[in-house]
Amino acid sequence: MALMHVDFFSDVLGMCMDMDVIIPQQTKGQIGMEGAGADGQYKTMYLLHGMSDDQTIWQRRTSIERYVSKLGIAVVMPTTHLAFYTDTTYGMGYWTFISQELPKICREFFPRMSSKREDTLAAGLSMGGYGAWKLGLGASETFGAAAALSGALDIAADYARHGKDKKIQLFRGIFGSEEELKGSENDLFALADKLKAEKKELPRLYAWCGTEDFLYEGNLRAWEHVKKLGYDLTWEESQGDHQWKYWDAKIQDVLRWWLGIDTDLL
Repeated sequence: MALMHVDFFSDVLGMCMDMDVIIPQQTKGQIGMEGAGADGQYKTMYLLHGMSDDQTIWQRRTSIERYVSKLGIAVVMPTTHLAFYTDTTYGMGYWTFISQELPKICREFFPRMSSKREDTLAAGLSMGGYGAWKLGLGASETFGAAAALSGALDIAADYARHGKDKKIQLFRGIFGSEEELKGSENDLFALADKLKAEKKELPRLYAWCGTEDFLYEGNLRAWEHVKKLGYDLTWEESQGDHQWKYWDAKIQDVLRWWLGIDTDLL
């Protein structure tokens, strides 16, 4: 595999941004790891970070490069700051950036990245799990599948939970008032309803959450909602809370689910 650290300019955000990108490379001489190349276009996973993190976190906390080394896929890990993958009320277009501008930039920089929706996955944890499902439901023409690990899938409930702590100002700056958030394009329940009503091709969805996670109840509500709408949902729950030892294991399951393989990635 080749790991590239990319600094680039976003016209949407009006500032320099960062992403780390794993690109397939055929290798045989590395100690302890072989790399698979890819014929034709690369399938691509956009791997999103949570609230406290940046584009480096998946490499620092997991073995993501090793997990994909034999799969011949690309992995894009962008920084998107603390904005919940949303066009914020204070004028920063993070949703437009992640859903429209970034895929275009990546495909220009890396022409072998596939432009097919079925070859493009959004995945992430916590805030990034929200962002991943939002990409699947709100930009389904680009992202044919979305996977959330411990995702903030019921964002209206999360907003209400922060109503009495210091994070409420952050949520207001991003989403506006609680009333403005509910039923908007930032509400995954409403996005799922809207996409289903439009009779467009629906994304495949995956989710995992630990039963001791503070986001577990919100996950249950989101899973039930999309199942009732007829989405192709694979959901899993197991003992666990909100920490990396679970996400490191489950991202391997996400890759196997997306690619339809049972390969041992360790």
